[in-house]
Amino acid sequence: QVQLVESGGGLVQAGGSLRLSCAASGSIFSINAMGWFRQAPGKQRELVADITTRGTTTYANSVKGRFTISRDNAKNTVYLQMNSLKPEDTAGYYCRATVVAGSTLYNSWGQGTQVTVSS
Repeated sequence: QVQLVESGGGLVQAGGSLRLSCAASGSIFSINAMGWFRQAPGKQRELVADITTRGTTTYANSVKGRFTISRDNAKNTVYLQMNSLKPEDTAGYYCRATVVAGSTLYNSWGQGTQVTVSS
């Protein structure tokens, strides 16, 4: 089992910055990729960014050049640095870990942290 705890959300004005953190605990040796998703009211949850154990990153087109995902394996923590925030970035942000369990993979989710960007 892997537990994820997010922090760092809040209210910020457009153009501002926030850094989200996601700390993993439990069977952390089994974690493969980690990522951030977001879900706005009435919309589907969407990938924001993810990062593999080797450091390969993927970003949604809407955040490229503004958000940076990073991973500190020693602290079992993944970060999302969000710059030049826009009102459309307002959403609940959720951390996800892809966990290897034998020959299968499953996803573990955090509880989420709210990001609100005012115009």
